[in-house]
Amino acid sequence: MTSIRIYVDADACPVKDEIYRVAVRHSVPVIVVAGTYIRVPDDSLIQRIAAGPGMDAADDWIAERAGKNDIVITADIPLASRCVKAGASVIAPNGKPFTEQSIGMTLAVRNLMTDLRASGEVTGGPRSFQPRDRSAFLSELDKTIRRIQRTCATQQG
Repeated sequence: MTSIRIYVDADACPVKDEIYRVAVRHSVPVIVVAGTYIRVPDDSLIQRIAAGPGMDAADDWIAERAGKNDIVITADIPLASRCVKAGASVIAPNGKPFTEQSIGMTLAVRNLMTDLRASGEVTGGPRSFQPRDRSAFLSELDKTIRRIQRTCATQQG
């Protein structure tokens, strides 16, 4: 069967523990990528990568490897865009999936807000992480793993 992998943009990810639990339940390997050392559970399914100190080192590491049958967990919209274009399934920590249909508008809004902040506009930041976000994330991750497993099984058989 084709291997599914989960790549985690880990530096500011609030759902790492949830990812580990779901991945272990489904026997899916997890690659936890951060700029520097990050603590992960001692489990053969979970691999830690210290991508280096560069500004986008972790993002670049993930984007260079993620592809079809992979799941990327990130709140970073430019990274999400790169991974969607590579064929990966991408989920934000709040459970929102990034898709080919949504990523263009999401990236445009992000760039607009960045420009507004740069010009001195007060735009506020993203809303705070809520318990319902954790629940939505768990549901979306489980659904995405099952969808990819079905697709792989159909292609095998």
